[in-house]
Amino acid sequence: MKIILSIIVKEFLQLKRDPRLFAVVFIAPVFQLIILGYAANMDVNTVHTAVYDQDKSAASRNLIQRFEHSGYFKIDDYVDNYRQVNTDINDNKVLWALVIPKDFEKNINRMQTAQVQAIFDGSDGNKASIAMGYVQGIISNYSKNIMLQLADKTGRKISPAGSLVPEVRVWYNPELKTRVFMVPSITGLILAIITTILMSMAIVKEREVGTLEQLIVTPIKPMQLVVGKMIPFVIIGFMDALIVLGVMVFWFGIGIRGSFVFLLAASFVFVLSTLGIGLFISTISKTQQQAMMVAQFGIMMPMLYLSGFAFPIENMPVILQYISYLVPVRYFIIILRGVILKGASFAELMPEFLILLLIGVVILFASALRFRKRLE
Repeated sequence: MKIILSIIVKEFLQLKRDPRLFAVVFIAPVFQLIILGYAANMDVNTVHTAVYDQDKSAASRNLIQRFEHSGYFKIDDYVDNYRQVNTDINDNKVLWALVIPKDFEKNINRMQTAQVQAIFDGSDGNKASIAMGYVQGIISNYSKNIMLQLADKTGRKISPAGSLVPEVRVWYNPELKTRVFMVPSITGLILAIITTILMSMAIVKEREVGTLEQLIVTPIKPMQLVVGKMIPFVIIGFMDALIVLGVMVFWFGIGIRGSFVFLLAASFVFVLSTLGIGLFISTISKTQQQAMMVAQFGIMMPMLYLSGFAFPIENMPVILQYISYLVPVRYFIIILRGVILKGASFAELMPEFLILLLIGVVILFASALRFRKRLE
C-alpha cells in the first residue's frame, strides 16, 4: 500500500511541476464546454430569404409581411426574375426564395386555388427541412385566415368537419433548444477525451524519458504500478466531471433533474473504461505523438461518430449500429441525458449502467494485463 501511495504522490507532484499540463487538465475543459456548447447549435433562428413577387398586390404584400413578422425570416433581396433567384441561392446569399405568381390576388378573390412557389437550397438538408416547416406553417395559417375572411364577406358560416386538433405539450426541453440537448453529451465527450489522452500520454512520457525502465528494475510489482498510475487520473477525472457539470449548471443554466449521486457513480464507471482505453493506447505507442494520434483518430473520432452524440444511431447502417454497442460513450450519453434532462432514476437506466460497468471492467482488466506483460 505504501508503494502505491508513493506512486500516487509522484504523479500529483509531476502535475504540480507542469503548469501547462495543469491548465490542460482543469482549465481547457471549461473553455471547451463553453465553446462547444454555443457552437453545437442546430437551431434555425434566421432564414435568409429572397422574394420574387410577380403579382405586386395587397394580398402578396400581406403574405410577405407574415414571413417578416414571424421572427424567423429575413428578407435579404427582392428580385425581378428567376436568374436572380438562382444567383442568390448559388452565392449562399439566401436559403430559399418565395415566388408569388401573377393573378395571385385575383385567384384568391375568385375563390380559386392560388399557388406560390418555394425554392430551397437543399445542400444542408437539416436546415432546409426546418425552414420548410416554418414556411408550411405560415402559408397554412395564411390560407386559413383567407377562408375565414371570405366566409365573413359572403355571410357564410363555415362548420368545420370533424378533425383532430393536437394540443402539444413539450416536456424536458420546452423551448426546443438544441443546446439543452447537446451540452450534457458534450460533458461526457470532454471527460472521455481528457482521461483517455492523459492516461496514455503519462505512461508513454515515462517511457520516453527513461523513468519507466527505472521503475521496472525496482521491487515495484507491475500491478502496483498500474494501480498507482490510475488512481490519480480517476481523481482528476472526477474533478473534471464536477467542473464541467458546474459549468453546465451555472453557465448554461441546465439543471440536473435526477440523482446527482447516481450521475457521479455513472461517471466513475465511465472513467474506468476511458482509463482502460488510455492504458491500452500506452501499450501500443512508443512516443507521445504516436499516442496522441492513436487516441484522437483511432479512438475518439469513432466514438464521436458512433456514440449518438450528434448523429442518431437508428439512422446508421445496421453494421454500424451493432458496432456502436461496443462504444462506452454511447451508454454514458444516454445516462447523462436521462438524468440531467428527464430526471431518470437508476431503475430506468439500469441496463445502460450495467453494460457500461461491464465494458469498463473488461477494458480495464484486459489493458492492465497487457501493460503488465509488457513490463515483465
